[in-house]
Amino acid sequence: MNNYPAPTIKIRLCVSLYEMLILIGVWALGYLVPSLILGVAFDFRVPSWLAFGHVYLLFGVYFVWYWKKTGQTLAMQTWRVKLVNLDGSLITRNQGLIRFALSSLWLMPTVIVYGLYQVIFQQSMGHWPTIELMFFMALFFWPLTCLLDKGRGLAQDQDQDQNLSYGRQSLVDRITKTQLLQLPKNTPD
Repeated sequence: MNNYPAPTIKIRLCVSLYEMLILIGVWALGYLVPSLILGVAFDFRVPSWLAFGHVYLLFGVYFVWYWKKTGQTLAMQTWRVKLVNLDGSLITRNQGLIRFALSSLWLMPTVIVYGLYQVIFQQSMGHWPTIELMFFMALFFWPLTCLLDKGRGLAQDQDQDQNLSYGRQSLVDRITKTQLLQLPKNTPD
């Protein structure tokens, strides 16, 4: 398992984009439907801080559960990318929680840009531009941190007796001692 190369930046960006599409469904099912039911049945509107916390927790459960159970979210399964420990085993729940918390730090540049916009232009960006900015940061910011990595070196492939580069890993993977692997395509017999 450990002899597979790291996914390319192109694959990482594709996984990120597809993950966002899937998260829209997770958000709709896990947040929007219950909020609509509460709003219609009880005329109750969730405060924005609680709504943010609910969505953050919902996404955290989604990622950590999939990473711990199979090493792959739905988007990662589609693009044949797997998250594992450095020894090739599945990550622990604590690693998943730390990885999710660190991965969500892309919110910070969004908050900074949003704050600067308000200070410079003396007005709010509005909801949709802010959401678009958050998606842009999530799509490009963290996957591109792997460009800062020099790679782990080479691993020996025992089956084919050739060297495979582990490739670059993201900043989050370095901190949590995990790695993304690009799994081979299934070949028909």
